[in-house]
Amino acid sequence: MSRISLAFQSFFGILFGGRLPEAVARAFGYAKGAKPEPAVKPAAAQPTAADGAVQILALLQRDARLVDLLMEDISSATDEQVGAAFRMVQEQARQSLQRYVRLAPVIDGVEGAYTRTGALSKDPAAVKLIGNVPPDGQAPGGTLRHKGWRAQKVDLPPLNVKQDLTIIAPAEVEVE
Repeated sequence: MSRISLAFQSFFGILFGGRLPEAVARAFGYAKGAKPEPAVKPAAAQPTAADGAVQILALLQRDARLVDLLMEDISSATDEQVGAAFRMVQEQARQSLQRYVRLAPVIDGVEGAYTRTGALSKDPAAVKLIGNVPPDGQAPGGTLRHKGWRAQKVDLPPLNVKQDLTIIAPAEVEVE
């Protein structure tokens, strides 16, 4: 029974009958042989994959201001200004990524060289065939254009589920 329902039943039972209704007494374990209903604890919020993605963005923002760079309107900036800003952000973002994620190439080969796809071609997430792809979508190999990336290990700090997990970076207000 809900607590509101029990409260109304108790109030009107005592007001008009002079005693606690049997159903309310049983619910709270006041009747003979009655067991109190177990208290229902709200389930703790479980982090989701989206929370992890936002966490990585937050780490890259904190360490390298990557989100600031990506969201900035750079149409009026010169190529030299953009290059200088990107060089600094890229180095800091690379260091941050290396701190939390161990990356490895999907195919450890030389880009531009002929590469056999082998068992990897059966996994569409591992190899993307481009160019003159046969109608059956399978090919024994081709020229490696990009090695791809695989996350071998992800070691993110624990999420604080007591805060809003959608916040990538808090607003900063300077008090004077």
